Amino acid sequence: MAALAWLLIPLLAAIGAGLWGSWANRTRRVRSDGPELDGYARFREAMEKQP
Repeated sequence: MAALAWLLIPLLAAIGAGLWGSWANRTRRVRSDGPELDGYARFREAMEKQP
């Protein structure tokens, strides 16, 4: 019986991790890379300019 109790600990941890992961991901929306790519393009332009 004690072995079953020890096996329940990882099972409950996995269930808890799954619940937390679904809760943490509930507000994440699909975002494009547009702002990051625009910023990188501005950075490259600034680096290519001669002082």
